[in-house]
This record gives sequence, C-alpha cells and structure tokens, in this order.
Amino acid sequence: MKLKPTPKFYLRASLVIGVLLWLVKTLLEGLVIFAESSDVDLGISRNTTVILEAFFFISFIIYYRLRIQKAESSNFVDLIWRVFAIGLVTTITALVIDLFNGQIADSKLGEDPYLGKLLLSIDEALISLFLISTFTVWKKLILYQKSKRLVIWWNIYEVTIMASIFFNLTGLVLQEHLVFELLYGAITIMALLLSANLKWVAYLNFKQKWKSILLILLITIYLFYFFMTVYVSPATETTFIDIKSLFVISLFTFLMFYSLFSLLVILFNLPTSSVFEKKMEEAINFQRLSQSIQQGENETQIFDILLSSSMSAVYADAGWIEIIRDGQEPEIRTRNVSRVNISTLRAQIAQSKQRSILKSPLERSSETDRVLVTIRKSNFRSVLIIPMEIQGTISGYMYLLNELSDGFNKEMINIINTFVSQASISVENFRLLGEALENERYKEELNIAKSVQRALLPEKLEHDEHFEIHGFTQAAAEVGGDYYDTFKLSDHKFAVVIGDVSGKGTSAAFHMSQMKGIFQSLAQLNLSAKDFLVNANNALSQCLEKTSFITLSYFIIDTEKRTLEFSRAGHCPTLYYCKEESEARFFQNKGLGLGILRNEKYQNFVEVNHMTFEKDDILVLYTDGISEAANDEQEEFGYERLRNLLQQNYHYDPVMIQKIIIGKLYEFCGNKDLNDDYTMVVIKFK
Repeated sequence: MKLKPTPKFYLRASLVIGVLLWLVKTLLEGLVIFAESSDVDLGISRNTTVILEAFFFISFIIYYRLRIQKAESSNFVDLIWRVFAIGLVTTITALVIDLFNGQIADSKLGEDPYLGKLLLSIDEALISLFLISTFTVWKKLILYQKSKRLVIWWNIYEVTIMASIFFNLTGLVLQEHLVFELLYGAITIMALLLSANLKWVAYLNFKQKWKSILLILLITIYLFYFFMTVYVSPATETTFIDIKSLFVISLFTFLMFYSLFSLLVILFNLPTSSVFEKKMEEAINFQRLSQSIQQGENETQIFDILLSSSMSAVYADAGWIEIIRDGQEPEIRTRNVSRVNISTLRAQIAQSKQRSILKSPLERSSETDRVLVTIRKSNFRSVLIIPMEIQGTISGYMYLLNELSDGFNKEMINIINTFVSQASISVENFRLLGEALENERYKEELNIAKSVQRALLPEKLEHDEHFEIHGFTQAAAEVGGDYYDTFKLSDHKFAVVIGDVSGKGTSAAFHMSQMKGIFQSLAQLNLSAKDFLVNANNALSQCLEKTSFITLSYFIIDTEKRTLEFSRAGHCPTLYYCKEESEARFFQNKGLGLGILRNEKYQNFVEVNHMTFEKDDILVLYTDGISEAANDEQEEFGYERLRNLLQQNYHYDPVMIQKIIIGKLYEFCGNKDLNDDYTMVVIKFK
C-alpha cells in the first residue's frame, strides 16, 4: 500500500530544503571570495547564487504557508504576535552582529572576509524569514471574509510577486531599466489596493485593538529599520540582501503599506470600540433574558440576570430588586449594597426630590411610573426606580444606584425599560409554563382518578337466569359521583343499588369511593332494605363532609319468590313497566338522602316497599342527570319523555332500551356538554 505524505512531512521538508539552500549559497559565496583573493577562476556563475537565493525564498514561502494553515484556529492577535516575535529575534540578532562588527572593526578578525560574509548571510536569512512570515500573515488577514473578486486579485498579485523572485536572472539592471519601473509600479498599485482589505479589524474587541496597535507599530519599526539598513545606508558595497532584487523591494513596499493601513484603521476604530462592545453586551444580556426559560433558569435566577445585566448596561454602582409575592414578605436580591443600607436609602428616597419618567403618554398611573431620584447626603447620588409588571400586576421594583448626580440618561432608561419588559415576559412565561405543567399533572391525576373510578364500577353485574341487567354511566367531568352495583346475597337473592353523590368532579368521585366500600361491607351482612340504609347513613355520616349527601335507591330481588323489596333515600323515583297492564309508572315512595340527617332519627324517614314482578316487567333506575338534562331552550328532558320511551320500547332487551333512551337524550340536548352525570341501570325480568 502506498503511503500518502502528510502536511507535517511537507512542512519539515520545506524547512530542511530552505536551510540546505542557505548553507550551499553561503558556501558558494565563500568559495567565490577565496577564488577572487587567489586569482582562481572556479567557473561559478553569478546566476547560481541568484537561483539558490530564489529557491531559498520559495522554500520558506511554502514553509510559512503550511505553518499558517496548521494554525487555522489562531486568532488575529496570535498571528500578529508570531510576526512580532520573529521580528524581535531578527532585530536583536542584527543589532548584536552590528555591535560585534563594531568591536572587531580595527582588528585582524574584522578584516576577515569569510567571517564578514557569514555574518551578513545570517542577517540575510533572518530578515528574509521575517519578511516572508509577515507576508504570509498579512495574506491571511487580507483574505478574511474573502470574496471571489478579492481572491482573483490576490492570486494575480501573488503570482507576480513569485515571478519577481527570478527577475535578476533576466540580466536587466534594476532602477536603470523601464521594465523594472513598470513591474514595480504595477506590483505597488496592486499592493496598495489589496491593503485596503481590513475586515478583520471590526472583529477585535477594545483590548485586542490596543494589543494589535502595539504589535503592528513594533513590526512597522522593524520593517523601517531593515529597509533603512539595506537600502539607504548599506555598510558595505556587498550588502547582505541584493538591493537590486525586485522581490525584496516589492515585499518591503507591500508590508509597509499594509502595516500603516492597519494602524490607521485600528486607531480610527478605537473610539467606537467600547460603545460597540457595550451594545454587544446589551444584546447578549437581552438574549440571556429571552432564552432564560430554555436554559432552565427559575424565576429568581431571571431576576438575578436582570439586575446584573441592567447594572452593567447603565454603569450602575449598586442595586437591588424587591420581588412581591402574594401573602409573603418581599424577597430582596442585592448587588453591592447591604440590607442595612437599603433601609437607609428608602428613607432618603422618601425625603428626596423625585421625578417621574412615564413609560408612554398613555400610562398615567403612578404605580407604573419610572422614578428618578436625586439624593444629596448619600454615597449614591442618583437612584432609578423601575416597577416590574407581570401578568397585569406590579410584581416588584428594581432600584439602580449611581454615585454620580444625573447618573442615568434617557438612553440608559430606555435600555432598562427593554430589559425589564423582557424579564417580565420571561417570568410570565415561566409562570405560565409552571401553570401548564401543573395542569398537565392535574390532567394526569384526573386520568388516574378516571381509571380508578372506572375500576370502582362493576365490569359484570350479578344476576341469574330470571332477569337480565345492564348498566351505563357517563360523567359530566373527567370523574363523577354516580354509582351503581349489584351484590349476590344468596343463590336467589340479589341487591341492586344506584346512588348519586352531591356535587361533581373529584370531590364527588372521592365520596363515591367511600360509598362503595361501605356498601360492599354492608352487603355481606344480608340486611333488609331499611337496615341497609340506616347503617349506611350512620357510616357515611362519619366521613362525608357536612355539605355533602348521597341520594340512593336500594332494591333486593328475590328470584325464587319473584318479589322486590326496595327503599329510596332521596333518589329519583324508579320507573317500572308492568307487562300485564302495558303501562310504565314511577314509584312514589319517600325517603331522605344519606348524610342529611346524621343521628338515630334518620330511621324514621326510611320507607320500605314490597311488590311482585312478572315476566317481561322492566325496572329502570337512573340519576337526576338524565331527568334534569336540558336543551338550549332550558327545557328539561323530564319524567314524561322517559316514561313514554320505555312504553314504546319495552319489547327490547335492557341493552337496547338503554341505548334508545340515551340516544334520545343526546338528541334532545343537542349533543352539548353534560351538565351532570348520566347513569342508568335497566333490569328486565324473564
């Protein structure tokens, strides 16, 4: 398998090649000096050293380009710092070499041509590295947020610069030939145009701009020093960089242009940096307030964010928030002020000059005014008081303190208004979210209660071959208080009960569950109808609320004797269809609801009835939700409609009779929401 070279390999290779080229070039130049001093012709062409120097430049251009790509995550200041560091090392080295040359100038060592050439070659290499590294970094800055046109212009410029490396091979004498002037002029114009691309400056903060100014200023000084040393006052005729190199002089020109442009633009942007950063901070704080619910903050944390953001936005020295909660002492959140100072400040505010700043011309209530207070004898001379209105009511006040008189201007107050409004919306959303979650929990609990209530009603009603029975119930709310059940008292005796707890909803359902437990316990005793009601009243009187009661009808069916024993405790009159008479009628027996009279006198209000039944007789037990159901004209369904429906449909089985009656009931009411629970038990004797 053929391995592909990595970018790190190319980085190291370009560095090694560049160093080797410099060593070979330095060695050849030493040989040339030796040949000239010995009158020996080595046959080494001047173009050889020019070519070596050209490829030395190219090697390090590649090296720094790869190195910059590797450092893709570096910020602008880090990139400029790298250039500064290389320039610092180069400058120190150049100064040390100048100092060393000055010390040995009058000695034999100073006259040694080989040492002089080596020192100049070191200077040449370091200055070349500095120029190339600066060029590479400036390129990265220019191409930040690049456009297609900018990339095209840069590519043309870079190709021209790279081509200028080989200009000396043409044999043309620089600064004395029109071609040089034209090429240098074209490169300079392109450098000038490209130097105007400084979009990266806008993304520096105030601190970064100061750092950039200092670093670029020093880099500019380095460039100026190297330029003056090389081009204006060379120490010897054999300068360490060929002053006739189009590449070098073009590089100096571009780097100086861009350094000066960067300095000027950063300096011009410096006064607005703090304002821009302040606006950015305000936007971030506003976003924090807007997203506080998604980030999981609670109501107290939202107020903390509001206080800290507001103080930062208006340069307040201290502040506090008073949060008003129903039936509780105000909760206070403070910044840079103690509780003791707050009490003192309140007294001073009450005695000081106050000025109302209304939210809008339409709001004239003093409760919603923004109040600006000037305090004379206090560490804090200005106080801004802002009410916080949540869901239409004042839920707190924010106090911002400043040590200066007139410490809050109109723009600051507008910013605070925005922050307070957004915080109020966030708190309101938090509360609404809490209510929604509470409602969801309530719905979940209701579903559980609904399942429990469904379990309280029997899945199968006890009966034998002598009668058919069918039960139906529909709650007006999620849960209801209607109840029906059957109990097998013996092989041929069955008890049937239907009840209705006063009220609706969860309270009625709770009492219904109590009722079921009591009835099931009493059914085990095989009591008469009267004893059943008396004992049920005694038991329920101990647990029912004083405002609650239960209506009930209780039947004992003896299928062997074909008799009915029944009592009514304030419940709806039972509907009975007699097949022999072909007529339906209501039982008019009397009785008092359970829990209304909670003493021994209750038994005096229990009436017991007995009767026999025949084949095809029908017994219909129901709750008042059916008889009192009303339509849009507030007309009740009533007993007469119920009786007529039974007379017309007596020949059906209990299931069909129930469906017909309930269907007609819904048709009568117009399928609107139930006002009360619907419950019905239909028994047909065989």
